[in-house]
Amino acid sequence: MKKEEIINQFPEIALLKDEPLMNYTFTQTGGPADILAFPKNREEVEALVNYCRQEDIPWLVLGNASNLIVRDGGIRGVVIMLLEMNQIQVNDQLIEVEAGARLIDTSYAALDASLTGLEFACGIPGSIGGAVFMNAGAYGGEINDVFTSCDVLFPDGSIRTLTREDMHFRYRHSIIQEMEGIVLTARFTLENGEPLSIKKQMEELTYLRESKQPLEYPSCGSVFKRPEGHFTGKLIQDAGIQGLVWGGAQISEKHAGFIVNINQATATDYVELIAHIQAVIKEKFDVTLEPEVRIIGEEQ
Repeated sequence: MKKEEIINQFPEIALLKDEPLMNYTFTQTGGPADILAFPKNREEVEALVNYCRQEDIPWLVLGNASNLIVRDGGIRGVVIMLLEMNQIQVNDQLIEVEAGARLIDTSYAALDASLTGLEFACGIPGSIGGAVFMNAGAYGGEINDVFTSCDVLFPDGSIRTLTREDMHFRYRHSIIQEMEGIVLTARFTLENGEPLSIKKQMEELTYLRESKQPLEYPSCGSVFKRPEGHFTGKLIQDAGIQGLVWGGAQISEKHAGFIVNINQATATDYVELIAHIQAVIKEKFDVTLEPEVRIIGEEQ
């Protein structure tokens, strides 16, 4: 792959060569992307993807890299970040949002329009595209609860609109994970609500999050899916490994379900610590912990 050729092919798109992804991931770890692209609209995304298909160049889309670990070797080919695609439009009870918009900002747009249903999302740091991709949720609410439809770009270059029924939502899962599609735009249907009540609930959830989660350190958020019949944090506490330091990473002393970067951790520190936690919990309690965080990229 000739990096300069790609950069010259798309002068209208911000393209960075050999860009360290640690500058963008919430863990502040991860190796370089051969090319990191920031398209401003769906036409630019389509053009990039079609070019990569024609030239047989690997490509990958990241949301805002919140619930993600990029290995230290980085990612080959073109990495597309949709941060510039962040428009939020409210039309009566329908909110239409571009994939790069933050879920937090979308919840506050709903508040501004006196719409209820997205309060649960007021503290989730991910993008709309990533939230739909993994059916993000917190405090008893999920994307599935308010989702109406989304426009998805598929690896063959086609764009289709998927309805709620098409998505096969379940806990931290949507059909897009199997189809390897890219969410471009999503729509949510909310209900009219009372602004002071909506604001009060969002303030309460924000307080809960800030008091319980280790927001003072870089992290990828909740590392593991909740195993049926158990709470991940309690399993880790009961195993006696909360606070364990592995390289520059640590099982958070504030919330055992989080791994925080306390001293220039590498992605390898994270991946090895995740594997260690899984092994300990399996051995002590015969419970299999499945990562919620996505781990991608190449070893160094």
